[in-house]
Amino acid sequence: MAEPQSTPPAGDAGALVQFSIEKIYVKDLSLENPGAPQSFQMTEAPQIEIGLRTRGEQIAADTYECVLTLTVTARAGDKTVFLIEASQAGVFGIRGVGADQLQPVLAIHCPTVLFPYARETVADATMRAGFPPVQLAPINFDVLYQQQLAQAQPAVAGAAPN
Repeated sequence: MAEPQSTPPAGDAGALVQFSIEKIYVKDLSLENPGAPQSFQMTEAPQIEIGLRTRGEQIAADTYECVLTLTVTARAGDKTVFLIEASQAGVFGIRGVGADQLQPVLAIHCPTVLFPYARETVADATMRAGFPPVQLAPINFDVLYQQQLAQAQPAVAGAAPN
């Protein structure tokens, strides 16, 4: 079990924020290699598409599960060469965080911790499927979260009563 990291939040020097990693694990892993063994003879490099989802939920008092799901699809023409879906999960202790700051912790900090593990799982799965490993580039979850908030703003503004 990891040591909690404590940081006093801005504006409230008396409160103590604690963030701890309780457990990191693969929640789900799926690998499809539909064209094997013919796909190993291909001469063209497949196009790689990457999908990403995160979710977080409270599972006990001050304890949250965050799941980062990566979907990696390799296609050559109209054929799927391989498809990997990896859900990397973690249980995190989060204490001293106000309700208004909890969502950013679950959407930014927890996935940032999980991503290196998910990247390794995807690389390992592609090698086990008989292909060179897919090396995923780092992801800035803070930027993704800010983009998600910006996209949600017009939807909220459009739903406001006239």
